[in-house]
Amino acid sequence: MSVMTKDSTVIYNGSCPICSREIEMYRGRVEDAGGDLGFVDLNAADLAAFGLTPDEAARRLYVVRGGELIAGVDAFVILWRETPGFAWLARLVGLPVVRQVAYGVYEWVLAPLLFRMHKRRQARRISGA
Repeated sequence: MSVMTKDSTVIYNGSCPICSREIEMYRGRVEDAGGDLGFVDLNAADLAAFGLTPDEAARRLYVVRGGELIAGVDAFVILWRETPGFAWLARLVGLPVVRQVAYGVYEWVLAPLLFRMHKRRQARRISGA
């Protein structure tokens, strides 16, 4: 299932308890305000349509905007810009020095950690544990 009728669509990992909880908060704010931001769980999406493999999609947050696939911190900035109450965070993280720090923390710490947790959940499902 994909929601590509929106101006921007967030691709997130719905099987990640941390990711899904955070995205549901954003989704609720966007929907309450009548915003034009779509959300699609990578586990229910045709990822090939986005040019992604399942592992690529699970490695970081993505936003599709105007046909362009945007990843990581840049995707979060779009998400925050379009979520009521988070424009301040988009402006803050958009500042050059803050963006570089956020990029490093996300790409080198948070995204790899969440991806490892994702792979462990997958392995447990496969092994039946």
